[in-house]
Amino acid sequence: MDWIQLLSNAAQEFISPTTAAYALAALGLAVHFGFTGLLNFGQAGFMMLGAYGFAIATLTFGWPVWAAVLFGVVASIVFAFILGLPTLRLRADYLAIVTIAAAEIVRLLFTTNVFEPVTGSANGLQGYKGGFEDLNPIPEGTYGFGPFVYNEYDWWVRIVGWGVVVIAAIITWQLFKSPWGRVIKGIREDEDAVRALGKNVYFYKMQSLILGGVYGSLAGMIFILPRSVVPANYQPTLTFFIYAILLLGGAATVFGPILGAMVFWVLLSFFSGFIARAVSEGFIPFMTTVQAGQLRFIFVGVAIMLIVIYRPQGILGNKKELAFVK
Repeated sequence: MDWIQLLSNAAQEFISPTTAAYALAALGLAVHFGFTGLLNFGQAGFMMLGAYGFAIATLTFGWPVWAAVLFGVVASIVFAFILGLPTLRLRADYLAIVTIAAAEIVRLLFTTNVFEPVTGSANGLQGYKGGFEDLNPIPEGTYGFGPFVYNEYDWWVRIVGWGVVVIAAIITWQLFKSPWGRVIKGIREDEDAVRALGKNVYFYKMQSLILGGVYGSLAGMIFILPRSVVPANYQPTLTFFIYAILLLGGAATVFGPILGAMVFWVLLSFFSGFIARAVSEGFIPFMTTVQAGQLRFIFVGVAIMLIVIYRPQGILGNKKELAFVK
């Protein structure tokens, strides 16, 4: 078994656009769940609106990149209002029910044949990357070292994707050091006490829902830059993976989701390659290739379980945050 190749492939996930997209989406969930206490199980819906908003604005309306990005962000803000208006005054579990249902409704709407000329139905959309490619300042060619060797477009996607993650992390860090952030964390701990101090809890919750949703929509745009927009990629399991990343890194931390995304995808890539080679070389004779593809999630799940058992507050979390996560 080629261990060098396995480790090389896994190492590439440290800076992959997929890792960046999951990190940004998990940062949005950190704003929702970790800092505010909002149980949002529809982050896949925000990602889908960002992805489809960007693609539709480019393909159907012919808008430039900046307008397509703005269109996706506005779509996520409208979605946050639709989710938040009827639920944020109620118990947290109502938001959880509404968000997971709303995300599935959005996915099914994009899948239906009624909107096929615009959404592509189950086949999705492609051919929307031209404007983004035109902004690439990197000369044509292949660059890098070791396992990190990519062409100019792949580097451009990684630079933009991780640049957005860094900017979002800095904004989040500054926000939650501000008076606004202290109110948000107070709502997480005891919203009745915050309300007794004269703060509009509903208004702050809505702001938090919008901010995390915007992060999710931007993550959806990064997610589709190296691939097509396919509605099957935005099933509820996507949100559950993001929650796993969030808890792995630390629920109420800024940099925990970023580290959690890196660890998650490196582990997933390594176990995928290891199991596939073990099956092909006959080390696991009782298992097919299809079954082996599912076994990787078991290994990653066990690894995450061990971390949760021995480091339940997450890699970058602390005991104070653990009390809330429980």
